[in-house]
Amino acid sequence: MPSAAASIITLLTDFGLKDGNVGVMKGVILGIAPQARLVDLSHLVGPQDVRQAAWILWRAAPYFPDGTIHLAVVDPGVGTKRRPMAARLGPQLFVGPDNGLVTRLLEGAERLRQPTQFFLLDRPELWLPEVSDVFHGRDIFAPVAAHLANGASLEQAGSPLADPVRLLLPRPAVVPGGVRGVVEHIDHFGNVRTNITREDCSQQTPASLRIAGTQVKGVVRTFGERPPGELIALFGSSGDLIVAVVDGNAASRLGATVGDEVEVQLRPG
Repeated sequence: MPSAAASIITLLTDFGLKDGNVGVMKGVILGIAPQARLVDLSHLVGPQDVRQAAWILWRAAPYFPDGTIHLAVVDPGVGTKRRPMAARLGPQLFVGPDNGLVTRLLEGAERLRQPTQFFLLDRPELWLPEVSDVFHGRDIFAPVAAHLANGASLEQAGSPLADPVRLLLPRPAVVPGGVRGVVEHIDHFGNVRTNITREDCSQQTPASLRIAGTQVKGVVRTFGERPPGELIALFGSSGDLIVAVVDGNAASRLGATVGDEVEVQLRPG
């Protein structure tokens, strides 16, 4: 029998909530694994934005119990030669297209020397009887996730896959006096999240930050340390350096977009 954690299936898609596609996937899962506990991570990922989905999955997955199955379908290559896959990364399982969506989690598992295994989903007996060219989330990925929740092994779901796709992610770079990075994500509040972390700053306190032609001096600990409307920088709950407007939208004020350069100057010593 599968463990309680193995019956948790999270869902992450770019399907939105208007057209019922998420509900269809849930119906497929519950028809195969009625005991499954379904958790929505997000269905508002930008259309076809694999990089954004990878960031959301990386941020959320570590907080789930060992054995959780993460079903992630942001799939601009659906119906092409892109491969359907499932993976074990450390103590958790992942199902979705082989398009780099799990890159961040794969790198984290490798850093921690945790087990990593990938499988090509090539066992049609675990899929729906009819497979559409444009809705593999319903016809392949949801059924496979449900069978895993019922206790099927990854080996039963597919053949070993040796060369999973990886995203080419930008890395912070050390520059004279500081660190240079990029805007990684813009969240629901318009906060501008960078790929620069406390570790990249060598635990030093940034003296200033420049983004989109605007300088932000110092960092604060909380949003409430400054009055509404002030532009601030602070480290977020995941350790990433964020630019925000207190009770406002930093991305709109700055005109910032994902990929914009960010440079941090560190205090000497």
